[in-house]
Amino acid sequence: MSDTLLTTVIAVTIIGAVLIPYILHTSRKEKRAKDRFKELQITGLHAAAAVHPHIDVLNCIGCGSCVAACPEGDVLGLIGGKAVLVHGAKCIGHGLCEEACPVGAITLLMAPPGRSANLPVLTPQYETSVPGIFIAGELGGLGLIKNAIAQGRTAVTAIAARGPQIPGVLDVVIVGAGPAGLAAGLTALSLGIRYVVVEQGDVGGTILRYPRRKVVLTSPVELPLWGRLRFMEASKEQLLATWENIIRTTGLEVKTGEQMMDILPLESLFRVRTTHDEYITRSVVLALGRRGIPRKLNVPGEELAKVVYQLIDAESYADMDLLVVGGGDSAIEAAIALAVQKTNRVTLSYRQSEFTKIKERNTTHLRDMVRRGRLTLAMNSVVQEIREHHVILATPEGRKELKNDQVFVCIGGELPFGLLSRVGIAIDRQLVENPRTA
Repeated sequence: MSDTLLTTVIAVTIIGAVLIPYILHTSRKEKRAKDRFKELQITGLHAAAAVHPHIDVLNCIGCGSCVAACPEGDVLGLIGGKAVLVHGAKCIGHGLCEEACPVGAITLLMAPPGRSANLPVLTPQYETSVPGIFIAGELGGLGLIKNAIAQGRTAVTAIAARGPQIPGVLDVVIVGAGPAGLAAGLTALSLGIRYVVVEQGDVGGTILRYPRRKVVLTSPVELPLWGRLRFMEASKEQLLATWENIIRTTGLEVKTGEQMMDILPLESLFRVRTTHDEYITRSVVLALGRRGIPRKLNVPGEELAKVVYQLIDAESYADMDLLVVGGGDSAIEAAIALAVQKTNRVTLSYRQSEFTKIKERNTTHLRDMVRRGRLTLAMNSVVQEIREHHVILATPEGRKELKNDQVFVCIGGELPFGLLSRVGIAIDRQLVENPRTA
């Protein structure tokens, strides 16, 4: 055999040894993405209900950078050599896919009307249908810290650009001191406009209601007057300490323990009434959370003292029979935290057959807890009745009675429709295309 032929054979062998496994691996991944996409199309979960990546297929080069960057696991996939939105309903708007794309083929967009059911109708500047009233953060459908900060900043920047100040009138009243409200307040302070930040509780907003030491996913983001928040993950305690340090360092004024009661139109201005004061302002930013009014089961026995709607400290529960109700990240995280206490007996009840919108890391931890026998899943189950020492579930196998000491209902919160409708803010109340997922 000549040297040239031998070299060619060796080269082909080496290339084949590398290329064939790669092709097989890629084909398997594409098949999984295709199968998952078809499965989610049946339930309507392939389409996004809030912010999501829009892929320009003409520019997409199919490198897979966006798929690898997504922390949620199966939101994106490669099909036919192009990135595809596979599990749109699971997207919570990290935006890491957009940053990872080397050719700028991804942009983040809000879902069209009819998909984002029961969310306020907002402009790109997060202004509602009532001119002068803006919404930022969870109330607008996005609770991710990075997005909340960006929205608060964008809203106040738009407000500051609207003409000269009016003597004796505030430029903006900011309601809520979570990430969106604090970013809005810092923006107002940096731009030199007159502002007030009111918060019915303490600084931190929704973060305060997270379980102790809960890890909060975030990503680097710029805060006016402070600079870049660089951590990718932080515990609840670390994040709250950061907010307090920012407020102390920048001199941002926040009126805590002051609840907004009403917003009244006053010609081209607004009168904002709170439990302590009244403010005349030309604009309002509602940076409220969605969890202030917990959604209830509306079943007999729910009024019992053992039923709660948030988990603050999992370590305070030991050697107990516990039921967690819900299928979102809050419910999963509560169940996992309770199951970590080895003496507890934890059941997680969810009305559907699978968890479709939870973070990938939560899926991994949940499977581990189930595998180790620390947590029991009751899928396709519905709570029928809560008794002093038991809970009755309706399951595909019939009624099931569970011994129970405490029930955690983690099924989300209700939007303050009363306030929004009273002010005249339009809500997109249409159902998604597939009513089974509404």
